[in-house]
Amino acid sequence: MFIALGSNLGDRKSHLLTAASLIENQLGLIINTAPVYEVPAAGFNGGDFLNTCILVHSNKTAQESITILQHIEREMGRVPRTSDTYEDRTIDLDILLYDDEIIETDQLQVPHPRMEQRHFVMQPLAAIAGKLEHPVLKKSMKDIASSLESLDAVSDFEIPLSRKRFPITNLNFIAIEGNIGSGKTSLSHKIAEDFNGKQVLERFADNPFLPLFYEDTERYAFPLEMSFLADRYQQLSDDVAQHDLFSEFTVADYYVIKSLIFSKITLEKQEYALYKRLFNMMYKELVKPDLYIYLYQTEDRLLENIKKRGRDYEQNIEASYLSQIQQGYADFIRSQQDLKIKVIDVTDLDFVNNQADYLKVLEQIAQAL
Repeated sequence: MFIALGSNLGDRKSHLLTAASLIENQLGLIINTAPVYEVPAAGFNGGDFLNTCILVHSNKTAQESITILQHIEREMGRVPRTSDTYEDRTIDLDILLYDDEIIETDQLQVPHPRMEQRHFVMQPLAAIAGKLEHPVLKKSMKDIASSLESLDAVSDFEIPLSRKRFPITNLNFIAIEGNIGSGKTSLSHKIAEDFNGKQVLERFADNPFLPLFYEDTERYAFPLEMSFLADRYQQLSDDVAQHDLFSEFTVADYYVIKSLIFSKITLEKQEYALYKRLFNMMYKELVKPDLYIYLYQTEDRLLENIKKRGRDYEQNIEASYLSQIQQGYADFIRSQQDLKIKVIDVTDLDFVNNQADYLKVLEQIAQAL
């Protein structure tokens, strides 16, 4: 969504920075920022405004988003209007566009009404979304802005991008690992979305041996592990090794080393010895991640997550099995010297639904870099 920010009271630059920080912590990451413009107050006698626009990625609905933005305004000291006319304000936050949606409610109008008439709205918006089409007027933001008075940007000030705080795009390949139900797929998806990454997901759902394995472990363990190994090898070879021109890096929700960890638990001794020989031959050929992230959660929390996501074939998984997997990863991490590894305890974090928790995870990743 595109959000307009404005301030004409007190330390205006500080207010814009504070609002951006609160938006990042409560709503979503700041993906793009426009230049800042200084303009006289419109429609009333007041101090000059600093205006800009930001692009935010969020999983909140438009209604949830405006509620959060209004809370931020109040948190920063904005008070309700005392008359029908416009007034000075510490901070003004408006949703200009929310994807290509058209919303008409008592609380929210999107696209923002009369935005096409306001140069202090359209010029910053056109600066970061010039080709984007207004969903009602069917004109590009650049075309709309070109018909309005031109503004000069403030040269010594800008809203910082989230990616500057979290330099994930400096990496080529990130592997996110964890036990069953740890949230590795959800985290890889969020990172790929927010930082323009190519997402590689394990194709476990297509494996015909997986539900059979949970019914008869001894019989189907070896064909399951061999099929997983072949599929992981092929996918990592094809999807990670080949550079995507439209993505800045690759993030996967697994790494092939999990094949060795799981097979050690599920296979008989002789089967595992054969499996390990094959694994070692294949492993030498694969691209290694620049950062290997392990998401740790307690067995109790993992069981809660497994139950919540409701996959039928997973519902009989026991804590003892999860504990064995956890130990396997711990042994691997302790013995590994070639990979850059970051272990993140996410037991008490809900990084899917809680933006502040997601930022805590990103901060730990940034520390590892």
